[in-house]
Amino acid sequence: MSRPKAPANNTSVPEGKSLGLLSHPTRFLFFTGKGGVGKTSLSSATAVALADSGKRVLLVSTDPASNLDEMLGVPLKNHPVPVPGVPGLSVLNIDPDTAANAYRDRVVEQMSPSASEEERGTVREQLSGSCTTEIAAFDEFAALLAGEEVRDHGGTTFDHVVFDTAPTGHTLRLLSLPKAWTGFLAGNNSGASCLGPHSGLKMQETRFRNALAALSNPDVTTVVLVTRPDPRPIEEAARTSQELTVLGLTRQRLVINGVFEPSSPGDDVAEAVAALGRDALLHLPETLAALPQDRVPLCAFDMVGLPAIRALFHGSLIVPQSAENTTETATIPAKPLSHLADELAGYGHGLIMVMGKGGVGKTSIAAALAVGLVKRGHRVHLTTTDPAAHVAGAIQGNLPGLTVDRIDPKAETQAYINKALATRGRDLDEEEKALLLEDLKSPCTEEVAVFGAFSRVINEAKSAFVVLDTAPTGHSVLLMDTTGAYHRQMVRQYRGAVGFKSFTTPLMRLQDPSYTRILIVTLPEVTPVSQAAALQEDLRRAKIEPYAWILNRSLAVSGTRDPVLLARIESERRQAGRIAQGLSRRTFVVPWLATPPVGIEALESLTEPRSAGRG
Repeated sequence: MSRPKAPANNTSVPEGKSLGLLSHPTRFLFFTGKGGVGKTSLSSATAVALADSGKRVLLVSTDPASNLDEMLGVPLKNHPVPVPGVPGLSVLNIDPDTAANAYRDRVVEQMSPSASEEERGTVREQLSGSCTTEIAAFDEFAALLAGEEVRDHGGTTFDHVVFDTAPTGHTLRLLSLPKAWTGFLAGNNSGASCLGPHSGLKMQETRFRNALAALSNPDVTTVVLVTRPDPRPIEEAARTSQELTVLGLTRQRLVINGVFEPSSPGDDVAEAVAALGRDALLHLPETLAALPQDRVPLCAFDMVGLPAIRALFHGSLIVPQSAENTTETATIPAKPLSHLADELAGYGHGLIMVMGKGGVGKTSIAAALAVGLVKRGHRVHLTTTDPAAHVAGAIQGNLPGLTVDRIDPKAETQAYINKALATRGRDLDEEEKALLLEDLKSPCTEEVAVFGAFSRVINEAKSAFVVLDTAPTGHSVLLMDTTGAYHRQMVRQYRGAVGFKSFTTPLMRLQDPSYTRILIVTLPEVTPVSQAAALQEDLRRAKIEPYAWILNRSLAVSGTRDPVLLARIESERRQAGRIAQGLSRRTFVVPWLATPPVGIEALESLTEPRSAGRG
């Protein structure tokens, strides 16, 4: 079958209207929302539309797991790169690793010329953690907001800067940093942190203040809350709206992506998909209902390449002839989730990490496997590292043998501070305690505290099952960076020490396939599969081999005849084949469900024996 193609030109504009989003846009546009709602597609389409109207536009990705390069067909770099075929548009990626390397170089350059190579190496190692990575990436982000202009290849400043951000939890952290660091640096001229001397950070204070001012100015900045017509991303968008208002980002707009209406009557699956969307939109929270709103139809084609990006805002539902004429039953070369639950139960204990891009359904999969393992006679601890996830909301009840909680960054940070004051601060006088407390107020403390909780959870898997619902890919990669930095520190400190025989770090646990099993969850679509493949490569570079892939929300066995949904099934089959041909030795599939799997009974049904979806 041929791949679904977007129309070659923009001819079909719904009802002759364009999006309100494109009318009088502010200079800075932030696209945020739950993972998988289409932030990258919408931010790219907005940037292209503005450039096509004659504006000079910079499209910036703050997502470590971004796939803008695949969508636009240009390599992402940490400087503006022109996009061929779109005069006036450039793209820039705030790459955390590149930014951190540049930050370390600047710090080392400031050291005394008499510093030895060993001393310089020690400083580099001290600046190898995720705290440094976060502040370095944030520093580049703040520079854009603070008016420290980057320019296009012709030396001209940009009319608009469009930010394609990471999923909600990571983005809220990013947008809170101008306020957090401005408060931390106010009146703090001495001491040191994991980022180096505070005096060096003070040099950035003006930049941080200017960034905060730009974010808080409704004449300059608009936050575009992206959601799909689904209760869970809608609820998250409502929470995000409230939190951003508290941070001072008051100019907000709602875009509902993927609105679907059946093209012909009588298709029960198509009617069910549409009914779920209509019901979700009918019950929009007041917070969102009060915002200016745009709705974008569900597309039948893969969102890759400029023709597809330009077609997105024109509502084209053109379907390839091959999809319209499909009559055979679609099959996916994968086993049902019940088989995976059986395999995992056979190991008796261990750490099960459920990973993937935001919005692919990691929380539901993690909760279903946790329930399935309990039903197979095991004790299970279900927890999450995702600031925006609520595993308890997926379970909605009590099950003997199942413990459910979350790694709460705020609670872990406060516990870390209390412990530091009780130990390191025990013999200090009041002035010294005040200095210690001031240092502990650094936003970096949160990263250290969360890593400590993560390490404790890993250790629990020695005698029981721990199912860990991780944060979306970018956030999880940063957590892995911290794990790696800690491992290197332990190796440097203890290996070769007199009388010391061995040690086991969290990274060594993650690398041990008899202890940890990584499950990569993705949707059966081209972009999510590409992002999952990139995540797998990141894990392999850390010598961590994924155990299996899970294709979630598959329409392939639904029996629908709707042309738009058939076109999406055609894409599903290609992606499943792509996975089976080399990306994973084990693949499992979860079907699309008319009712989201919430509650113990619904979750248990996902791991109950059923007929396999093998082709």
